[in-house]
Amino acid sequence: MAGGGFTDGGALKRAHLYEYRITGYFVFACIVAALGGSLFGYDLGVSGGVTSMDDFLKEFFPKVYRRKQKHLNETDYCKYDNQILTLFTSSLYFAALVSTFGASHVTRNKGRRASIIVGSLSFFAGAVLNAAAVNISMLIIGRILLGVGIGFGNQAVPLYLSEMAPAKVRGAVNQLFQLTTCLGILIANLINYGTEKIHPWGWRLSLGLATVPATLMFVGGVFLPETPNSLVEQGRLEEGRKVLEKVRGTTKVDAEFADLVDASNAARSIKHPFKNLLERKNRPQLIIGALGIPAFQQLTGMNSILFYAPVIFQSLGFGSGASLYSSVITSGALVVGALISMTFVDRFGRRAFFLEAGIEMICYMVAVAITLALKFGEGEKLPKGIGIFLVVIICLFVLAYGRSWGPLGWLVPSEIFPLETRSAGQSVVVCVNMLFTALIAQCFLVSLCHLQYGIFLLFGGLILVMSSFIFFLLPETKQVPIEEVYLLWQSHWFWKRFVGDEVQDDKTGSQSENRRRWRITELCSCGINFNVDV
Repeated sequence: MAGGGFTDGGALKRAHLYEYRITGYFVFACIVAALGGSLFGYDLGVSGGVTSMDDFLKEFFPKVYRRKQKHLNETDYCKYDNQILTLFTSSLYFAALVSTFGASHVTRNKGRRASIIVGSLSFFAGAVLNAAAVNISMLIIGRILLGVGIGFGNQAVPLYLSEMAPAKVRGAVNQLFQLTTCLGILIANLINYGTEKIHPWGWRLSLGLATVPATLMFVGGVFLPETPNSLVEQGRLEEGRKVLEKVRGTTKVDAEFADLVDASNAARSIKHPFKNLLERKNRPQLIIGALGIPAFQQLTGMNSILFYAPVIFQSLGFGSGASLYSSVITSGALVVGALISMTFVDRFGRRAFFLEAGIEMICYMVAVAITLALKFGEGEKLPKGIGIFLVVIICLFVLAYGRSWGPLGWLVPSEIFPLETRSAGQSVVVCVNMLFTALIAQCFLVSLCHLQYGIFLLFGGLILVMSSFIFFLLPETKQVPIEEVYLLWQSHWFWKRFVGDEVQDDKTGSQSENRRRWRITELCSCGINFNVDV
């Protein structure tokens, strides 16, 4: 059916006719595509570890290295406050921000698979340049190429996974992206822990090994099938049906294929998808999916911990080896959180994970702030017991994030846009995500220096705001077919005032409204909860 619009009455009755089996072909396609997350994750993990290595700092940031060796009161929170050092990290995300708009064009016109391949090639080139860097300029250019790769990968992979997955398991399948991201972070931290002992070129090995996930993603991408949604959108109907039959493991795909064709017809009528995204009927997707969730995902403070976990632990008095070891523990907690979310998100729903974890994360941020306010800032190392307490609290925070804002920050936006604005919407998602990622990366260390323990209270307050945002504005999307998510907005207590006019303006008027109510009732009978005003 047309995403965001209405077709004939039969179209609204087809979702219950969808059939599928979990096939080996489907599993292969999703696992290979999800490798795109490992690029993002490896960089998140490796960059923070490398910037804490003495050999790296001596070669590129000698002032930071000298400051790191001091143990003065005024440097406890400020050892790593250097804007060029943070630019090394944040330049990647500014590049990803810009490149995602080019990725949108490729994703829509050439397919999701094409963007995945382009992203892997750019990431490979950036990794090689970084490993061979002899000056800061080479480092920054390499980071920009890495950013282009991440911009393309993050734009295409969540869409690919959501479109390939049957509605009942879409949450778990989409979160393969987050799982590979978390595994990339964990592997990067383990590598950093080993290469930190290799003098003086261990950091080069850490950066250069980013070529491994890029190579796997490229080789796998060559054999990936395109999504049926994308093939139909490109007018390749026969090929699209064959792929749909193959990934669903059945030839009985008439109902789902008819919905894809209807959605594609609506999509082709949209000549300017970015402009269409601003229309009133798409206001919920714009506010929640394109702007709110990707921005809030970074404002949890989680990526600050991922970027700078070794730096933070060293600032808090841990030795270099101990800080890298602690960051391995936290990234392991992130993997566990992703597995928990994959297992239960299609059972308990998106809102439950957002809200429950949000309450926990607020408590943990307050606990860290209070501990640092009472026990840190004296120019001395923290007592061992306090240090262990902080590692445990940070691990619990990471575990909460890993089952909520981490995976759901990519899952929910990828499933709420109609096909006609899906690639454009995902571009805005990645753009906003990377903008706030870059800003946090650029500002965190200077904020830690000036706000000290107050930075964790700030993050706690922001998590309270974003949890309220979810509670009031996000309807539950679990097990709703991806081309029928628009029905949720028409029955939501707040968003129906924006999209409700679309129902009244439809050519078939009250008949379409009756069909809408009938479909919502049918979905409710299948166990999907709606806040319905009928």
